[in-house]
Formats: sequence, C-alpha cells, structure tokens
Amino acid sequence: MRLTINHQASRLLRGVIQLQVALGGLVVLPMPAYAHVKWFAPYDVASAPKQLAAVLNWPFAELLVLSIVLFWCGAALETTKIGVAISRAMDSVFAPLRPRTDSLVRGGTAMFFTAIFALGDIILTPELATSFLATQWLQAAIAIGVFWQPTMALSGLGIVALFAQGIWSYGLFHMMDYPIFLGAAGYLIMRGLGLQSLRGVRPLDVVLWGSAITLMWASVEKWAYPNWSYPVLAAHPNLTDGLDPKFFMLAAGLVEFSLAFALLWTPMVRRVAAILLVSMFVSAVLEFGKIDAIGHLLIIVLLLAIAADDQASCRSKPSFAPLWYSVALATTLIAYYVGHVLIYFTPVI
Repeated sequence: MRLTINHQASRLLRGVIQLQVALGGLVVLPMPAYAHVKWFAPYDVASAPKQLAAVLNWPFAELLVLSIVLFWCGAALETTKIGVAISRAMDSVFAPLRPRTDSLVRGGTAMFFTAIFALGDIILTPELATSFLATQWLQAAIAIGVFWQPTMALSGLGIVALFAQGIWSYGLFHMMDYPIFLGAAGYLIMRGLGLQSLRGVRPLDVVLWGSAITLMWASVEKWAYPNWSYPVLAAHPNLTDGLDPKFFMLAAGLVEFSLAFALLWTPMVRRVAAILLVSMFVSAVLEFGKIDAIGHLLIIVLLLAIAADDQASCRSKPSFAPLWYSVALATTLIAYYVGHVLIYFTPVI
C-alpha cells in the first residue's frame, strides 16, 4: 500500500513539474496586460474603425500564420504523452476546486455585484455610467440572490436586465464587448432551475461561449481602434517590452484571439488557455489597480471555473485546428466590421 501511495505521489509530482515547464515556456514570452482600454482612455465607438484593408497587412498575415501554426502545435500536443501528462497535472492541481466550481461561480458573482454596487453609478463595467438609482439596488439583489438555488435564476434574469439597460444606454455594438455577462446569467438561470444540461449544453458551456465571444470581439477592437490604446501604452511603456506600439497591438490582438478561441477547443488546450488568460488579467490588475480588479473580477472567476473543468466540450481533431481557427477569425472580423457599418454607417474598406 505504501509503495502504491509513493508511486502515485511521484507521478503527481512529475505531472506538476511538466505542467510548470510547459506553461513556463509560454508565459515568459512578452505578454500584453489585458486592461480594458475603455476604462482608462478616451474612446468613441461610433467613430470609423481602421479600414479593414489597412488591418490585413503583411505584418498581420505573418503573425496570423505564426499563430495558426502555434495553435495547431498546441492541439497536436494534446494527443501526445506530454499532453496527457499536462492534462493529468491540471487534473491534480484543480481537483480540490472542481467539486466547488458552483460555489466559486456563485461566490465570485456575489463579490462582483457587491463591488459594483459599492462603487456606484455604473451598470456592469466602469465605463457604463448611469444615474439610475434602481440599478444599484438591482445589483445588490443579484449579489444576495445567488446564495439560494430558488433565487439564482432571478439573479440571472437581473444580469440580463442590466445587459439590456446597457444596450438601451450605449447600444448593442458597445455591449458586444460583454457577452460574458450573458454567459454568467445563463449559468445562474440553468443552475437555479436545476438544469444540469439543456440539449447537451451544460451551464459551464454557456460560460465558455460567453467568455470566448467576449475576448474574440475584444481582440478585433485592438486592430480596429489601436489609437485608443496608444495613450495607455505611453503611460505604461513597460507593457510593450520595447516593441513598436503598432506591431504590439497587432500581436496583442492575435494572442488574445488565439487564447479566446482555444477556450472552445479540446480540454487540455482550453484549460491551458484559461490559465494563461487568468495570469494576464491578474497582471493587468497589478498594473492598473482597483478599477481593473473590479472590472475583471467576474471573468477571472469564470476562467478559473473553466480551468478546473475536465469535461470534453469539443472533440475535433488537431488537423482541423487551422481550418476552424481561420473560420472563427474571419467570422469575427466580418461580424465586427459589418455590424459597425449597419449600426453607424461607417466605411470599413
């Protein structure tokens, strides 16, 4: 018995070391801090974005090819012994959290809405200002409601109501930055109603899609409106690690898109992406302070829940990774630019 326990402990230790080495090779690369630019710099969503022909230049194409190759390598790695070891290590690291995922999401949601209630005068995020007093009390009610299953669904509906208020006040295009709140709302509604699955879709799958769409959309914003970020980069020059700001914004957008799309891929790739995104958001909090901590609190909590999840929501073969990555990127770019044309009648080509 003792030999068995020692053998299992040795395997766990080797798995954790392999996980650290694999992730370490990624996080030592220059990574942008993912503060939300609208919270710290002037912006105008209605203004014309950078023309699509100017975005799709040679540096973009070169970085895109590199990102596709790296994504395919990550997908292929999952099918190897190293990938299996990384998955086992993540299973071991997140094993204590996995059965507490529901408590994590509910507690994180309560903390987030308590924080924005205390901050006051915002709808869901710092730039979504409001003077409507009832909004604050709805936020408090959402925070309280998540503690009991019969009221969880009501808290979810409350988040949907706040999202609708954001659309009413700031427009649908602006609120496309934040489908993650609808993901959190869907989770609470399904859990509150006792639905473990709805036509094969789990509550955490709704969170996955909300998170991925939010971050993929935000990555296009880095290419469409890089000028919004230049004042932030000038104030925090260490973020670029000496890179040219224009090139940095191209690279930052592709890093963000790659990790966001990875959330929809196979378990190891998805979980590694969630861990890397958490590290980036936490680093942004260290750089930008309390406002960023409040704004990103919920997404950090939801990404931790995704990292702890070991279920397979995608079973696609690595050979299909470049194809689906390209389709997702093209779809997001088209949706962003066509959406802007339809809503604001701006030139995009």
